[in-house]
Amino acid sequence: MATWNSRGLRGSTLEELINRTNEQYREKGLALIQKIPTPITPVKMDKTSRHITLAYFEQKSTVDYIGAVQGIPVCFDAKECCVKTFPLANIHPHQVAFMDEFEKQKGIAFFLIYFSADNVFYYLTLRKLKEFWKRMEDGGRKSFRREELDEEFYLSGKNGFLVPYLEGIQKDLQLRD
Repeated sequence: MATWNSRGLRGSTLEELINRTNEQYREKGLALIQKIPTPITPVKMDKTSRHITLAYFEQKSTVDYIGAVQGIPVCFDAKECCVKTFPLANIHPHQVAFMDEFEKQKGIAFFLIYFSADNVFYYLTLRKLKEFWKRMEDGGRKSFRREELDEEFYLSGKNGFLVPYLEGIQKDLQLRD
């Protein structure tokens, strides 16, 4: 299995790191965040193992995680990128629309991006994503580069949390005041 310092960290392991962090936050009473399963309809099953071998998605998923942090509604999506340029095609318009509506209800929506080549996590605010999104819609770049990101939103990995996204939420909230 890939380890935290491995370059082989991929989607399901990223999800597991976030899930473990969510457990730590819950145990310490800091947050209650839940993974949202993507609804599927099974088409074929292996009768001996009872595993689904073929299925299709019932609907477009919105975000990966949703919950509350100290009474504040929070939702986020986790993405992985193995290069220094993040393609906006990895984010879908219905996700941006849902997150926009979520923030209009006084929630906080963001993306957790894992840049696997450099083994770093980044907290991308919805505000910053929408700047890149507008640029794309206006005919500009269909991606953003790491050097375009605000340094203060890189997550440090301190205090024993695997993916310390509460640091990002705290900075995000400070900038909203």
